[in-house]
Amino acid sequence: MTYRVCFVCTGNICRSPMAESVFRARVAGAGLDDRVEVDSAGTGGWHEGEGADPRTVTVLREHGYDAGHTARQFDPSWFGHLDLVLALDAGHLRALRRLAPTEEDAGKIRLLRSYDPAADDDLDVPDPYYGGAEDFDACLEMVEAASEGLLAAVRAHVEGQAA
Repeated sequence: MTYRVCFVCTGNICRSPMAESVFRARVAGAGLDDRVEVDSAGTGGWHEGEGADPRTVTVLREHGYDAGHTARQFDPSWFGHLDLVLALDAGHLRALRRLAPTEEDAGKIRLLRSYDPAADDDLDVPDPYYGGAEDFDACLEMVEAASEGLLAAVRAHVEGQAA
């Protein structure tokens, strides 16, 4: 059975495609790419059909990640086939919880940085859109740090299903 993960930010051009790319690489590196699907979306549809922000593409490529991406808006009907929905900040978390059709679906939503044991009380990944290259680098560092814990949690779930 395939385990499905979707990262969600505002417009699906900065943070969530970055998280998608990083986590997809972690999943592949762990040999789980045949059992885990990774995707991303935005809470809004302003950038639907566009590629990732050029600064996201640059930072991903500089760090050896795939940068191919097409933005889209999260659809509440997706909850039915998703196992985990990862919000990049508290605003996305609230928006996704409002969209969740059931309590079970709302229970699938988590903040990405909740998987980073070194994260402080602020679990938001700040939006780098209005900043400079250093903000995109900082965003990538936060995403990478959380991805290790997320991978461990997903691996435990996937391997638990196989048992």
